[in-house]
Amino acid sequence: MPHPTASSLPTWSSVLVVVAHPDDESFGLGAILNAFSGAGAGVDLLCFTQGEASTLHGVPGDLAQVRKAELDAAASALGVQRTTLRDYADGALDAVNLDTLAAEVVAAAESARPDGLLVFDDSGVTGHPDHVAATAVALAAAETLNLPVLGWTLPGSVALDLNREYGAAFTGHPDAEIDLRISVDRERQHAAIQAHASQAVPGSVLWRRLELLGDAENLRWLRPPT
Repeated sequence: MPHPTASSLPTWSSVLVVVAHPDDESFGLGAILNAFSGAGAGVDLLCFTQGEASTLHGVPGDLAQVRKAELDAAASALGVQRTTLRDYADGALDAVNLDTLAAEVVAAAESARPDGLLVFDDSGVTGHPDHVAATAVALAAAETLNLPVLGWTLPGSVALDLNREYGAAFTGHPDAEIDLRISVDRERQHAAIQAHASQAVPGSVLWRRLELLGDAENLRWLRPPT
């Protein structure tokens, strides 16, 4: 039988988003967060790292202040009601004790009282090990919280095109492994991306990915609803 692919997000009244980097909420999840908030869901975001100073591309200012200001401006554009930016080292999230990080997610959930968690796919999507680590942490916390986890992914064909064109390391999934394919409006996502002035550089693979995806985003149940 064909895999049944849903065309709408779950009707959660509250969502906790767990990401590794301050631009993940815009570059990766932006249109999905906007869809949740537009449907009336409360969206809280926990980000584990501030990113690397080397990626600021000459933008002046203290790393923590720059990335926090960018994150908050982007979150506002997407309708995110609360952000928490922690300061674990970028590029080394998998070296941090998993229980320590999972406790951060549990604490955020106690405040947000979410119906589910939203994360990057357990493949990490982009090839960055921090994305894999952040999702593993969220899944561990979800076991404690007994909450479903929804993971953002790419169609396999899109990942293949990006890897061929850019020498990137994206991981996608075939249609048979995609649980939700939703139509999105990218206007607010583009506004959020522009808030990350230190990161949204011309020629980035980001723009080509959005072009290939068009008005659709794809998700998988990493921990299905019970």
